[in-house]
Amino acid sequence: MNDIDRPWMLRALDLAERGRGYVEPNPLVGAVIVRDGQVVGEGWHQRFGEAHAEIHALNAAGEAARGATLFITLEPCCHQGKTPPCTAAIIHAGIKRVVAAMPDPFPQVAGQGTAQLQGAGIPVDIGLCESEARRLNNPYLTLLTAGRPYVHAKWAMTLDGKICTRTGDSKWISNEAARRRVHELRGRMDAIIVGIGTVLADDPLLTARPSGPRIATRVILDSEGRLPSSTRLTQTAKASPVLVVTADNVPDTDPLRQVGCEVLTLGGQLGRPAVGELLSALGKRRMTNVLVEGGSEVLGSFFDAGVVDEVWVIVAPTIIGGAGKSPVAGVGVEQMTGAWGLTNWTVETVENNVLMHGLCRR
Repeated sequence: MNDIDRPWMLRALDLAERGRGYVEPNPLVGAVIVRDGQVVGEGWHQRFGEAHAEIHALNAAGEAARGATLFITLEPCCHQGKTPPCTAAIIHAGIKRVVAAMPDPFPQVAGQGTAQLQGAGIPVDIGLCESEARRLNNPYLTLLTAGRPYVHAKWAMTLDGKICTRTGDSKWISNEAARRRVHELRGRMDAIIVGIGTVLADDPLLTARPSGPRIATRVILDSEGRLPSSTRLTQTAKASPVLVVTADNVPDTDPLRQVGCEVLTLGGQLGRPAVGELLSALGKRRMTNVLVEGGSEVLGSFFDAGVVDEVWVIVAPTIIGGAGKSPVAGVGVEQMTGAWGLTNWTVETVENNVLMHGLCRR
């Protein structure tokens, strides 16, 4: 591998990004086929259950694939799943060399795809742009290795770090353009998580408007089963799923089920459903990306559990003052050395608001 190869892999990574929201719980994958310094075929995994990136690229290349190099963001699969193994198609097409950004840790692949290609006499190089490929597929890797979804945390706050006034009013801290960005984010989530306090205070719909590639399950952390049947959530539960998560000893959840909600009872911590158990349950449902929107106690519980992977923060140029809530409550850290920080972070202006985004690490 050399500097000549890198632009082709970067192109493959760009192509892979196009599948975000459409292919999960599968990984995002892009492929570029190059022959004599020219792209002869490219593709990406477009939808869950449909052809993989390699197949799209090979179909685009046709006979020009023979003797060419395949650049792929993830080790090719070698097993029969919803689609046939890509390794067989690569061998049949006469590809002479494969460059993969990273190995696939999925147990039915995990080096076996590389071994099959090498066994057919095709050299395989792995590791070009690996850090970029891993960042691209952080949600897939988290679900596969930790058995839980990748957790995005989002909040909007004023310049003095408040998410509402002392009376609880929060509409609207962010501007309309920033709220559109939030709807785009919701549109590629498997679940949107809020606490019952947020529901009782704001009566949110928690849907993506306009709709995106995914319809998120609206997850309400409601340890005592207090969700009223009059909310917009319950009134739309039959059109867009609502999962009410209660703690032990809730006496009667039939009214919630009767209006179309699903009820999940989990072990509790301090009177609330346990974060770890919740994420494990969502992981078993193959949810890959979840968005935690609040309120502050819910956000704090996810930070306290050490499971926040990525943050999206909107800062408005307004000042509230007084006793308004801060975005993240919970127990928090004792020393600054234990504080959370952002890596790979970006800052952009959305009209007169600021959007900060980054990976969350201690």
